[in-house]
Amino acid sequence: MSSTHEQLLEMGRQHLWLPFTQMKDYDRDPLIIESGQGVKVRDTEGKEYYDGFSSVWLNVHGHRKEELNEAIRQQLEKIAHSTLLGMTNVPATELAAKLVEITPAGLDRVFYSDSGATAVEIALKMAYQYWRNIGEPQKQRFITMKNGYHGDTVGAISVGAVDLFHQIYEPLMFESIKVPYPYVYRHPSRDAEICKAECLRELRQTLEKHHNEVAALIVEPLVQGAGGMITMPDGFLKEVRELCREYNVLVIFDEVATGFGKTGKLFAMENDDTVPDIMTSGKGLTGGYLPIAITMTSEKIYQAFYDDYAKMKTFFHGHSYTGNQLGCAVALENLKLFEQEDIVSRVARKAEYIAELMKSVSEIEIVGEVRQRGFMIGVEIVQDKETREPFPQGMRAGYEITLEMRRRGMLSRPMGDVLVFMPPLAATKKELQEMVGIMRESIRTYSAERQLAGGVK
Repeated sequence: MSSTHEQLLEMGRQHLWLPFTQMKDYDRDPLIIESGQGVKVRDTEGKEYYDGFSSVWLNVHGHRKEELNEAIRQQLEKIAHSTLLGMTNVPATELAAKLVEITPAGLDRVFYSDSGATAVEIALKMAYQYWRNIGEPQKQRFITMKNGYHGDTVGAISVGAVDLFHQIYEPLMFESIKVPYPYVYRHPSRDAEICKAECLRELRQTLEKHHNEVAALIVEPLVQGAGGMITMPDGFLKEVRELCREYNVLVIFDEVATGFGKTGKLFAMENDDTVPDIMTSGKGLTGGYLPIAITMTSEKIYQAFYDDYAKMKTFFHGHSYTGNQLGCAVALENLKLFEQEDIVSRVARKAEYIAELMKSVSEIEIVGEVRQRGFMIGVEIVQDKETREPFPQGMRAGYEITLEMRRRGMLSRPMGDVLVFMPPLAATKKELQEMVGIMRESIRTYSAERQLAGGVK
């Protein structure tokens, strides 16, 4: 017998603890999702909402895609799970081959996990152990970029640099070297080339000083997601890669947020025509169905671990559900749909349509900047458009606007005062138009309320 809405609310109040959520806020505005279809979800009171952030950036084809449902059903008829420790299985093996086929040349080996954070932990440990295995154990530090976010496990937060998320855990973290990321909107010049050049110059100086002790640099290609949907200038990623190659430092591209079509290419790195030593990815791999993540490496790195057991070069890492058959089966079907439905090319075309729609959003007096790469869009809300002065943190402008969006029928989560719009890649132009309309009117409503209260300059 199904629980009623009221029973579920009470169970939640008594027993649940939600991620990245101040539960006092949730208790004031609770929401329980009951079902979904296409680009919409439905709550336990029957109200429908557009999934304006793809259920945290991972839904591709919409909810209840029949081909994906069927792939899971067919796999269930065979086996749901067996370990990947010391053995493999059919869909995990086939998916690894497919991933090597579709990723840029130079990514030759696939290590499975279950989330972006675990994929990053694996990448860090691989980079660290690689240098030990080839006889350079002094290379054990990491370079990361300011405003970077790579997950919530201890290793991942140690290479993160979002104070809101990471500062409280500082005593638990190992120290990484932080270099600037080209946040053009907040740069004094607002000039992309000047900002880019300054960041590259500081990175070169850092590498010159520390390259003998640095194992790897980690970076989010093209877009820093949780740091505020900050887009990097064209060419920056490739130049970062070349600098690291020059100073003999490995590069990790964290494509967890940017991978699988969101930027108008299958992987964001393809926009800058460059390839890392190690890549992490996950969101979108299974079409938003099951938790499968990947860490891919070059054959050169793999070979540094391949030896007699007595040499102790084995990569001692694994997870209970690594390479789970259900997840790998649905991932294979998802990648088939990417090809059959020409998802990536359609995203590139629809992104141009979104850019046109967003012009009306950018004109609102409290919108400082609209940033976009494909289907990854961030809208920075400010108190003063001319000076870029933000609203006081305590006003929680971004959060209040997303509550208004929810009242109007669309779900999203802000990054501070940056609104996130990242719809499922399958959204139609009509659906995109309606979603942008909800965002626009919600921002206007908040702006009008602040003007009445004397809070907009």
